[in-house]
Amino acid sequence: MALALDFAAATVLGFLVGLAELVSRYRDAPKAALYTRPAVLYILLNGGASAAALALIHAFNLTFGATTSESSLRETRVLVAGIGAMALFRTSLFTVRAGDRDIGVGPATFLQIFREAADREVDRLRAQSRSQSVGDLMVNIDYTKASDGLVPYCLALMQNVSEDEQQKLLKAVQLLDCEPIADSIKVRILGLHLVDVVGPDVLAAAVESLQPELKTTAYKQEAAGTV
Repeated sequence: MALALDFAAATVLGFLVGLAELVSRYRDAPKAALYTRPAVLYILLNGGASAAALALIHAFNLTFGATTSESSLRETRVLVAGIGAMALFRTSLFTVRAGDRDIGVGPATFLQIFREAADREVDRLRAQSRSQSVGDLMVNIDYTKASDGLVPYCLALMQNVSEDEQQKLLKAVQLLDCEPIADSIKVRILGLHLVDVVGPDVLAAAVESLQPELKTTAYKQEAAGTV
């Protein structure tokens, strides 16, 4: 019974490690990482690796220096198997050169296939939703006004955005300012940058709060009936 509980705990830890990795890659909508088949397979792979690692630990009777009591030995083995198993899957036995890329050959290649498949499928699904939601939010918003006012307002609303993330966002906005494309497209790209940092709900609240100040002059004139 105790051994079965150990395997269950190690497997759950493996699931959580895979889940945390996927969720961290989709900051605007973390839950979307769970709704695709490759993502589920990736999480199951992490759990299976942890269970396999615990089986090997028992097979070779590894103690990792935990000799004080039976309970501490069990806990150490479960933690090592649950959290450390995927370190094995990130290793490469050797590297081959293919064109201008170095490709690792080993367990890391197997893991990367599932992670990239999950990335692509989640990206495709999120792209449709992001295009629609951001397009609706930023319609008739003046790009210059949004760049000057909406960006610092969104950052001020958030309390835990790191300095590094803020600088990356401001750098992206500076580069966007120089792009020779229509402001109606720029403002949507700006919305996507903001969604990545603050999320769709915060962006929607910020746009609603500043809406009178952010609308284009043409929209204001049309709304006032002067055009």
